[in-house]
Amino acid sequence: MRKLLFVCTAAGSVALLSGCATTGGMSKGDKQFARGQYELAIPLYKADVAKGKGAAISNFRIGEAYRLSNRVEESEPFYKAAIDGGVKNADAGFRYAEALKANGKYDEAAAQFASYASNGGNRTLAARAETESKNAAASKAVAAIKNKYEVMPVDALNSAGSDFGGTMMASTGDFVFASGRDGKKYLGNGENFNDLYAIKFDNAAAMTGGTVRKLEGPFNTETKHEASATYTPDGKTMVFARSNDGSKKGYLSVDLWISYLKAGTWSEPVLANINDRTADDFAPAFGPDGTTLYFASGRKGGQGGNDLYKATLGPNGRFSPAENLGETINTAGNDNFPGVAPDGTLYFASDGRPGLGKLDLFMVKNGQPVNLGADVNSTADDFAPVPMAGDMGLFSSNRAGGKGSDDEYMFKKKALKLVTFYADGTVLERDDKAKTTLPLAGATVTVTSSNGQRLSAVSGPDGKFNLKLDSVTSYNMLAERAGDFSARTALSTVGRKPSQDALPNLTNDIQLPVTLTLNKIILAKAIEVKDILYDYNKYDIRPDAAIRLDTLVQTLMDNPKISIELSSHTDQRGKDAYNMKLSQQRAQAAVDYIVSKGIDKARITAKGYGETRPLVLKPTTEEEYQRNRRTEFKVTRIAK
Repeated sequence: MRKLLFVCTAAGSVALLSGCATTGGMSKGDKQFARGQYELAIPLYKADVAKGKGAAISNFRIGEAYRLSNRVEESEPFYKAAIDGGVKNADAGFRYAEALKANGKYDEAAAQFASYASNGGNRTLAARAETESKNAAASKAVAAIKNKYEVMPVDALNSAGSDFGGTMMASTGDFVFASGRDGKKYLGNGENFNDLYAIKFDNAAAMTGGTVRKLEGPFNTETKHEASATYTPDGKTMVFARSNDGSKKGYLSVDLWISYLKAGTWSEPVLANINDRTADDFAPAFGPDGTTLYFASGRKGGQGGNDLYKATLGPNGRFSPAENLGETINTAGNDNFPGVAPDGTLYFASDGRPGLGKLDLFMVKNGQPVNLGADVNSTADDFAPVPMAGDMGLFSSNRAGGKGSDDEYMFKKKALKLVTFYADGTVLERDDKAKTTLPLAGATVTVTSSNGQRLSAVSGPDGKFNLKLDSVTSYNMLAERAGDFSARTALSTVGRKPSQDALPNLTNDIQLPVTLTLNKIILAKAIEVKDILYDYNKYDIRPDAAIRLDTLVQTLMDNPKISIELSSHTDQRGKDAYNMKLSQQRAQAAVDYIVSKGIDKARITAKGYGETRPLVLKPTTEEEYQRNRRTEFKVTRIAK
């Protein structure tokens, strides 16, 4: 974005040389620098460095030449060499920190800014350095932000020159933008002067095709920059930015000019009445109401650097006094290039907030600027937003990989990739008698969601079933078939949705595998209920035993047609009669607990067997005794 201020005035460049002149007057490099011809000054200073002629100050001025032609990322090694060489310039440390940040070296930049805040020689910059240090430290987090935009170059607009900004003329269907593809060389940075160009796209929605042409009318000049045209919705009023020609004659700043369409012809542009003759005013953009003009200005009285302003165009063609957008929007850095979406949302570029490097793009949400994130912004300059409807638009960037120094890019919100979850289910039947586990056809599977919705399916010949599920929902699943114990399991889609980047298609089906295994009911077969423990010589149901009995309660609820016998067994220690009585009491206590949970007492019988049915006939270890002390149940009847 090397056309930010188009032309630096000679007076400003001379001011940067004051107090730094080498003994014996201005060097050849100084003379070119003073004229703002930085592209010519740089090789002259480099030659001085190679000869050992004032190396520290020459390196510093190389850094300044790159910075002032908006190539601060190239200035880093020269500022470093100047500081290492003991350059006597109060700004050097701050400028070095800016270069580090522009190159994405956030930690180093934060440390350098912090050092300058404590020890810097320029009080104004030292006051800024503390904020800049915080911004640089926060930039690592910003670099991780992905706001789900996709970015692509607009090839129909881009050239080997600088191409940036733009607006769509609703009245003609032309897209008008700035470009340095043709014309005279501007010695400030070695590129061409900018002019206004227009194109009528073959496909306006995709911004493809069409032929670029110079904008017709009295707008372009040979030795001045023109850029950032903006139009009222009726297409009859145009405001654009024009620079001085780099000489001492005429206007020594960038200003806003206005022209009117009358009888099919554009009037000769005149200076708009909102310019500040001592500062640069640039990047105008009309809001959707056609009367509010936003623009950037470096005039005094702002937050620092360039600020964003607005003014209202009256029916007499004059603007109301410019109003600063305030410290919520503006910073001590540079806040430039406003763009307004059809819904009134303000976009702009800034280097005064945490960002990826140089200028970053921001949009205002709920009154606060929000960085568009690392999928739009880069460590280079990202600027001149042209927001359009539907979370899309254009912007300009001098990032690597383009056709020229600045290129036009389209940004748009990625289409939200959709996910549909399915339960990819299998029902199996385990037959302990036959010692088989096989797919089970004809089982009814009922799925109940956490919000009470119920779904059902019947397993096919291969035991499979498939059910569509909701996102972020937990489910209970119950499989039933006559002659089998029902099976229950849980399934959840909470936290199962992949990230947008991990999804391959716009619509994605995700199958969640789940298996329910039913056990074939074998009448009179004893089934142990594990870990039903009692205190010594007692039959009260302990809390840990209650948890285990609850599983049997659930089994009886899930299988309402079965009746069971619940039995308790002791080991062989103790008297037979005592063991028989204790086991009966324990069995009855377990049955009473189950009945208390809502199970019909007619479906369950308590039976104490004492030590009469041991699993281990002659136990010798505590583990073998424990095997004999157990609680079991067996199905005694299945109702029709």
